[in-house]
Amino acid sequence: MWSQESMEVFLKEKLDPKRYQHSISVKETAKSMAKYFRVNEDKAAIAGLIHDCAKGLNSYELINLVRKNGYKIDEVSERSPQLLHGLAGAIIARDTMGIRDDEIFNAIAYHTTGRKNMTMLEKIIYLADYIEPLRRYSGVEEIRELTYKNIDKAMVKSFDLTIKYIVERGQMLHINTVEGRNYLLKIVGE
Repeated sequence: MWSQESMEVFLKEKLDPKRYQHSISVKETAKSMAKYFRVNEDKAAIAGLIHDCAKGLNSYELINLVRKNGYKIDEVSERSPQLLHGLAGAIIARDTMGIRDDEIFNAIAYHTTGRKNMTMLEKIIYLADYIEPLRRYSGVEEIRELTYKNIDKAMVKSFDLTIKYIVERGQMLHINTVEGRNYLLKIVGE
C-alpha cells in the first residue's frame, strides 16, 4: 500500500489545486471525526484524502474504468457520469494504490450518493466531504454542528440539501441517496 505522502503526490499530479486542497481538508476533517466517534483514524485519513482521486477523469474515462472492472452502470449514473467518481476512486485506490481494505473502498465508493445502512466510516467520509472547513454553502454550519450532536440527523439534513439541489436543477435522483435518507428517517424519526 502506498504511503499517504505518495497518495498526496498522486493527487497533486491528477487534481487541480482547489480539489487537492479540498482533499487535504477532508482528510483532516475525517481524521478528527474518526477520533470523536472512535473509528480507526488511519482508515478515515486515507479514505478522506483519496475520496476524490478520480475527480480529474472525464465522463468517458469514468464509465470505462467502472465497466472494465465489472460494474453495471445504472441509468442515473449513465446520465450523470460524475456520480461514478466515488466508485472509480475506490477502484483506483485498490488497483493503483494497493488499498485492499473493504471499509475504505466502500467509504470512497459511496461518498457521493450515500446508501442505506452506511457504516460509521462511510458516514464520516460522506459528511467530512460535506462539512470540511473550505466548504461554503447555505446550511453548512448547521450540518457541522449537528454532525457532533447526532450524526444520523446530520446525514438526513445533508441528504435533504443534496436532494433539493438536484431537484432544483431538474436532474435525476440516485436511488442510493433516496434509500439512504429513507433508511435513516426510520432510525431518527421525522
